[in-house]
Formats: sequence, structure tokens, C-alpha cells
Amino acid sequence: MTWANALAPLRRRNFAWYFASRFVNTLGTMMATIALTFAVLDITDSAAALGQVLAAHTIPMIVLLLWGGVISDRFPRTLVLQVSNVASALTQGLIALLVLTDRAELWMLISLSVVHGAVSAISLPAMASVMPQLVPRSQLQSANALVALTRNGLTVVGPTVGALLVVTVGSGWALAVDAVTWLLSALLLLPVRIPAPERTGERTGTLTELREGWSFFRATTWLWIVVLGFGFLNAIHHGAIFTLGPVVAEDTIGRQGWGYVLSAEALGLLAMTVVMLRVPLQRPLFWGMIGVSAMSVPMLVLGLEPHLVALVVAAFIGGAGIEVFGIGWNLAMQENIDERMLSRAFSYDMLGSFIAMPIGQLTFGPLGEAFGVSRVLVVSGLAYAAICALVLCSRSVRDLPRRTSEVEITASVTPAER
Repeated sequence: MTWANALAPLRRRNFAWYFASRFVNTLGTMMATIALTFAVLDITDSAAALGQVLAAHTIPMIVLLLWGGVISDRFPRTLVLQVSNVASALTQGLIALLVLTDRAELWMLISLSVVHGAVSAISLPAMASVMPQLVPRSQLQSANALVALTRNGLTVVGPTVGALLVVTVGSGWALAVDAVTWLLSALLLLPVRIPAPERTGERTGTLTELREGWSFFRATTWLWIVVLGFGFLNAIHHGAIFTLGPVVAEDTIGRQGWGYVLSAEALGLLAMTVVMLRVPLQRPLFWGMIGVSAMSVPMLVLGLEPHLVALVVAAFIGGAGIEVFGIGWNLAMQENIDERMLSRAFSYDMLGSFIAMPIGQLTFGPLGEAFGVSRVLVVSGLAYAAICALVLCSRSVRDLPRRTSEVEITASVTPAER
């Protein structure tokens, strides 16, 4: 694949405007995470209060994800994104106003975070499923890689910019900038023109469409096997790396060293995105699961010999592997699931992923105290690799092909062969 082919999606009007919208949106989100954290701490000086605000966003997002999938399959996805972006601009703008005027109280931040979390539940399935309507099937890998390139790049610089704003002008103004980025993101979607979803037969209710989504999810073997596998993988990743990792770093490579490790993982993501712009990814789930299994290496290094250089190299490789899976998974979903069902399929995928994360965060601390942190990390690394191998035992996962024609995609709506 040449660079001209890799950048071809940017020459398409719909994708170019969507790409600009995602860039602005992602930059604001990366800054807002830092800004909201320090805004809460400025008001309460309490880690417990910060946890309540973060949970207020996460819980409604998880609860309403499936409903968001129904909404995104029922209405034009760009319209769903525009409405969601405007609602997010209002919630973040209100938080910024309250902070800037010194009127913010904890219950206010919690309430607005609940609204923002509900809005996110609606926008996330639409964001994940809109790509096939923006570019031809043959350009899906390039389009996904370009979006991932900006996301991974902003993951590196966005928090730094947000922290700089917090230090120089205060958390309130940083949140105000985030509100503006949400509004600008909605405006940048105005030139995007995609057809409304086709409706066949009588309009059905939300519960009926949820059941249709569940029936499709359950009948599509490669889909539920990968989501089930990642329920365990995400729990292990967030428990081992993000909960136990800093504990080990504190006594070995130090806090600054741990920062290098996390930065190396981000750089691995970024580097692999560039590779995916040039290298066609055939058998997306096979190579995706091979790639993500590399994340077991940092866990093993942390548990066995937590030296800085080894951890940095392992984290870089692990980050690169995660990006292979990320692009492979998007291609598998976008190419093999009909657009009428795609948002609901993504919502079931997201639900399985998001629920698993806090489970790992809550359980691995006590496990480390009970059995020893090093031992738990080694077992986690081995279990992580074993789960990836078990997922690949399914022929429907290993052999899932790339599909580029509408005929193939329509046919793939039927249950996958076991």
C-alpha cells in the first residue's frame, strides 16, 4: 500500500470533515480528563470525591450503552454524533462556568457527569459504526488507521496540553476550552452527508431491537467469542498493569520510570498505526489476537525482573500489539456486519469491555496482598497469553477474512459457522 493510497480517505469530503471533527473532539477529551480531575480536587481535596465524579460518568455510560446502539442504528449516525457533541458542550460548559464563578459543589459536578456519561453511551456506538458510510470498503483500513493515528498522537500530547492549561489559566478555563471543542466538533460534522438508515417493514420498539441485537450477537460466533475473551483480558490488563504496575514501580524503577513505561506503550500504539497505514491486514482477528497477546510480556517482566529498559521495550511491543488488534477488530466489525445492525453489535462489544475494567481494578489489589504482587503478575501474564490462544482455537476467529463487497457483507449477517 502506497502513501497515496494510505491517505486516500482524506480526499473524500465526508471523511475529511469527520476526521477534522474527531481530531478536535479527541484533543478536547484528552485535556478535559486532567482539567476535571484538578477541578474536583480544588473544590474538595478528596480522592473519594474524585472517584464519585468519575463513577458518575462511567455508570450511566455502561447502563445505557445498549440503548445507545439502538439509537445509532435507528437514526443517521452523524446526527446522533452532532446532538451528542452539543449536549457534551453544554454539560462541560456548565461545569466550567460553575468552577470559574466559584459556585461549583460536589453534587453539581456529579449530576452533570451523570448527564455527560449518558450522552457518551449514545455517541460511542455511533462513532464506532459510522466509518463504512464515509469511505468505500477498500479504504476502511486506511481510514481507521488515520483516526487511530490522531488518537494515539493526542494521547501523548493531549494530557500535557491540558495540564499546561490547568497550571497557567486554571482548571475552569481548561474545561471551557473542552466545551468549545465539543461544539466545534459538532459544527465540523455539518458538511457530512450520509444516507439515513433504511427501514424495512413496520417500526419496532426499543426492546425488540435490543433483542434483535442480542440474537445477532449470540449467533455470530467470532463476535461473542472475542468479546467474551476480552472481558477477561481487559480485567487482567487493568488489574495487572494499572493497579499492580505502579506498586511494583514504586519499589523498583520509580515513579518517573513508570512514566517512561506508559509513554513507551503509547509510542508503540503510535508506531504501529503508521505501519498499518502501509501494510494491508489480512485475517484481521487472527493477527489481532496474535498482536494483543504481546501485552502479556510487560506483565511477566513486571513480575519476574522489573528492570527499566526491559519494561520500556516490553511496553512498546505490547502497545504495538494492542493497535494491531484495535484496527483488526474495527475492520472485522465494519466489513462483516451489516450497517443496520452495526451500532448494536458495537454496543454489546463495549458493554463487555467496560464492565470488565473496574472488576480488574477492584480485585487485583486484594489478590496482590493475599498472594504476593510478583506472583499475581506472573500468573496474569501467563493467563493473558493463554486466553488469547483459547480465542484463536475458534476457526471462525482464525479464518475470518477481509470483505470488501456489499454482497459479501450482506451475506455475513447470517450466523457465523462454528
